[in-house]
Amino acid sequence: MTDDTDPEANLKQWKTAMQDEHDEAIANPDPSEDHRIETVEQVTYRVYFEYDAAGDTLEETRREQVEDDDDPELLSCACGVRGMTPEEARQHVRAARDAA
Repeated sequence: MTDDTDPEANLKQWKTAMQDEHDEAIANPDPSEDHRIETVEQVTYRVYFEYDAAGDTLEETRREQVEDDDDPELLSCACGVRGMTPEEARQHVRAARDAA
């Protein structure tokens, strides 16, 4: 028995279906949900340690932030829509307000 399925075609079909679902959730928000745009930011720090031989431990000696907060590339909504660009997030909130 041979498998005639095309994994690349299946992946493309899945991606298209997920993008269509994502676009639908952005354009047609559930009016009964809370729509607050949010994001999680991760700021990077460089942390320095010195070895304490007496206690056989590493002791933090200095911490410095190595990246500034940037405008987030992807946003989420409290209603559950994730991975929106800033423009998609604005579109989603406008649609939610228009539906209310």
